[in-house]
Amino acid sequence: MKKQIKLIFPAAFAVALFALPRVNAASANAATNAPASTATNGNSQAAMTALFGDPVIAQGKGFEIKRSELDEVMMGIKSTAAARGQTIPPGQLTQIEGQLLGQLIQVQLLLQKTTDADKSNGVQKTDLQMKALLERFGSQEVFERQMKAAGMTIADLRSKIVQKLTAEAVLVRELNVTVTDAEAKQFYDDTNHLADFEQPEMVHLCDILLLTIDPTTRAPLTADQQKAKRKRMDDLLKRARSGESFTNLAVQYSEDPGVKDNGGELPPVSRDQMSPELAAAAFSLTNNQVSDIIEMPYGYHIIKLLNKTPAKKLALTDKVPLSNETVAAKIKDFLMQQKTGKLAPAYLEKLKNAADVQILDADLKAAAAAAAAAANAPDATPEK
Repeated sequence: MKKQIKLIFPAAFAVALFALPRVNAASANAATNAPASTATNGNSQAAMTALFGDPVIAQGKGFEIKRSELDEVMMGIKSTAAARGQTIPPGQLTQIEGQLLGQLIQVQLLLQKTTDADKSNGVQKTDLQMKALLERFGSQEVFERQMKAAGMTIADLRSKIVQKLTAEAVLVRELNVTVTDAEAKQFYDDTNHLADFEQPEMVHLCDILLLTIDPTTRAPLTADQQKAKRKRMDDLLKRARSGESFTNLAVQYSEDPGVKDNGGELPPVSRDQMSPELAAAAFSLTNNQVSDIIEMPYGYHIIKLLNKTPAKKLALTDKVPLSNETVAAKIKDFLMQQKTGKLAPAYLEKLKNAADVQILDADLKAAAAAAAAAANAPDATPEK
């Protein structure tokens, strides 16, 4: 399903909340490089707290938000960007902080109105998301390792997701928003949305990676070290093609910690989710065929095709890839958030005024006000 749900709280907040490095060697081997940057961010945050304390930066009736809470969310943003080889321009940091602080305030205001039914709703939806994340990572051990790299535990992540989804449940209930099965079916059948439900051809791969960069500093290995890695990969290719278990070879030799414990197995991916070099190799293979050595800027790959899934239109009852929800459920979520998004700004502003919300940091106050004004502008482009 190509159309992304319009979040009640914008996408940047969801990324920070989840703070998950990508573990897809076929995309960029991000997981290998995530721990170093995250550790640096974590140490920096601890040092800043030790020097300057942990002041309250926002408060209202019944809640307060400390600097460390915003820093934690920002660390997730920075770590996720670093894992994808991206950096956030310094000039945008305060702007992003203002936006995120505004959303943290919204969550706290909504959680004050939580009912038992809202809590149950949040927990049930969290269970689905946690199950999908576990499937994405492939094993509990890999999941735990990646969360540690992002500076949190699985329990921390679950707690954050429960808070976010419970707050969303409160907002939907307070605004009395509903979506019927008929509305979801009408959206699905609308010819303007045909492309939204096209699932492209997918490949399911096993991968072995040998790095030609230092996993901590990302500096290139010496010429002799790279030559040795190439020789080892030549040997692994011969062994794989002679019938030796590709899974066993991946567990023993692959240097991608995100997938090696899963026998090198990657989740199914489409062509546009991979680098051009890996996509060209993967989609040219037949089932159980092993590729030639694929040279990338960070190392050498060999991949084995497990199977291909032809392109198709997803039915309403089909599960969305990398999700435990059906297409119908996703459409309902999208329409629910679309309806809620129109009503939410006025309601949330009313809650802020009633709670006498104050942002105590002058720079953050200005940034949050600017972010709110941009989000509520009549010509603002809806986030997808």
